[in-house]
Amino acid sequence: MSKVDELLASATGTAHDLDGQVEATVDGRGKLLRLWLAPSAVNLGERLGPLVVEIAQAAMREATQDGYNKVALLLGEDMTYLIERMTGMPAPARAEDDDPGMTVEEFQRLRAERLGAAPSEAPEPVTSAEDEDAYWESFDPASLRSDR
Repeated sequence: MSKVDELLASATGTAHDLDGQVEATVDGRGKLLRLWLAPSAVNLGERLGPLVVEIAQAAMREATQDGYNKVALLLGEDMTYLIERMTGMPAPARAEDDDPGMTVEEFQRLRAERLGAAPSEAPEPVTSAEDEDAYWESFDPASLRSDR
């Protein structure tokens, strides 16, 4: 358990605003390690203070998640979840308002659109083990290239 404290102490998180004017890095305990402001940040006026706070809070969420990720590698997911429950600080990835990301179907539809295929040409989702075997037999690894 002494290793857990070391792991949490080594956790860090960095966040920046969309315009790249403010960037903050904090440790797992919330200590501000680095604050960077672009020269243009002076033009934000009264919005600068709240923006710095918002970015620091986002960095803290990132540091918290980093700490839990490190602890989970040591103790396993179940024990890490118990620590989250005991501390009252759930992992940011478990937040109810966290964006769950894109579904497989949505990804395939967008990919088909991007490649110029008609919607009917988009691959159907795999629904059974037999379909999955057929899918992998015809799978083209070149489709994983990042430039597509």
